[in-house]
Amino acid sequence: MDTPALASTPLNLLTPGPAATSAAELAKRGEIKKTAEQFEASFLSSMLSTMFQGVTTSEPFGGGPGEDMWKSFLAEAMAKQMAKAGGVGVSRAVAREMLKMQGLAETPA
Repeated sequence: MDTPALASTPLNLLTPGPAATSAAELAKRGEIKKTAEQFEASFLSSMLSTMFQGVTTSEPFGGGPGEDMWKSFLAEAMAKQMAKAGGVGVSRAVAREMLKMQGLAETPA
C-alpha cells in the first residue's frame, strides 16, 4: 500500500478489533431469525383465518365441503409470504427477546 492509500484507510481497519463472530453464533442467530419468522407466520395465519371466516363466494366458483379447507391453505400461504417480506414486526420483537435469552446482543460484534 502506498502512503496516500494508507492515509485514506479508516483507522479501524488497521487495528485489530474484537474477535470475529463465531460460526456457531452465526448459526444460532440464523436459527433464531428463522424461528421468529415461523412464529410470525403462524400468528398471521391465525389472523387471516379469522378474517376469512365471514367471506363467502358465489356458487359457480365457491361453496362446497372443501372450501373451508382451501381457505386455510390460502391463509397459511399468505401468512408465510407476509412474514418473509417483513411481516408486521412480530418476528423482530420475538427475535430480540430470543437473543436476550441466549445472552447475545441484537447486532453481532
